[in-house]
Amino acid sequence: MGDKIIYKELSFIINGLLFEVHNELGRYCNEKQCGDLFEKKLIDNKIKYQREILLPISFEGENNGRNKIDFIIDEKIIVELKCERFTKKEFYYQLRRYLKAYDKKLGILVNFRDQYLKPKRVINSEFKE
Repeated sequence: MGDKIIYKELSFIINGLLFEVHNELGRYCNEKQCGDLFEKKLIDNKIKYQREILLPISFEGENNGRNKIDFIIDEKIIVELKCERFTKKEFYYQLRRYLKAYDKKLGILVNFRDQYLKPKRVINSEFKE
């Protein structure tokens, strides 16, 4: 059957860093604070990333800058950070939209407000290699 985990090693590293952030900050910090510490950990681990990338305009009349991707890691994985009481369906839809717009195969959605961190992998079924 083989190993079918997408970007297995990079995903493992990213998830480890997300757990470190959650362990250090707890569950009551805001998204910006979690993002700042996650960014520091990416830098410390020499992982290539981009932060707060604006999504291209998707229709005429849309205001520029409405949608911002939190992180793109190594030009492969989109990471979306949340600090919300509940993980909502809208967060999954948002990440799927980002994956499609940037033609990325994998996204990781994480809600730091949860007592126990549960990063969710979201796959772009429309990915074009």
